[in-house]
Amino acid sequence: MTHLRINPSILSADFVNLQAELQRISTADAVHVDVMDNHFVPNLTLGLPIVRRIQEVSPLPLDIHLMIEDADRWAPQYAETGAASVTFHAEAAAAPVKLARELRSIGAKAGMALRPASPVEPYLDLLGELDLLLVMTVEPGFGGQSFLDLTLPKIRRAADAIRGAGLPLVIQVDGGITEETILRAADAGATVFVAGSSVYGAEDAAAAIASLRAAAGGRAAAGGHSGT
Repeated sequence: MTHLRINPSILSADFVNLQAELQRISTADAVHVDVMDNHFVPNLTLGLPIVRRIQEVSPLPLDIHLMIEDADRWAPQYAETGAASVTFHAEAAAAPVKLARELRSIGAKAGMALRPASPVEPYLDLLGELDLLLVMTVEPGFGGQSFLDLTLPKIRRAADAIRGAGLPLVIQVDGGITEETILRAADAGATVFVAGSSVYGAEDAAAAIASLRAAAGGRAAAGGHSGT
């Protein structure tokens, strides 16, 4: 069975105590770092200097999600921090294939994200250039939003295309992930799950991570949609 990954988002963490907050999620698979510029999305989070420092102290690989304009210019600089993966938005990249290849050449896995209303079909031919497809299950910008079920058919279509092409691509979902919604996302074909408030809002973050992993794994074991 495909390994199901839980990548907690530090968007819901205490930014004043980030090192301690990273330790709270040390049993996860990676730390999801949301970078927002107050232009592509109406929120401002953190930038390169803080990401570099997180990379130095994190017990987990960094899974960076760039919700910023001019991704072609900035994404490679985030890859150069040593991040395991860097995801840019299709809507913010002028040359996504060139950018994905540049990220890979630096040593990071290349991810591409789609807003809830952005269809996957225009990008099917370039999936082979990617390591990760992030389907946003809320509108990007703020944590704590409710999962949008309207994204589930898109996840299924993407999973079918990836399986049909025999690609080693994973589908990540981000937004409103709880023990209840992770079942539907896993059933649709997602295998990497970003959870923010459901992990950091719990008294025991490690227990919350374990519960999410078990919930997603239970769906897969029950014969849900084939993962990637």
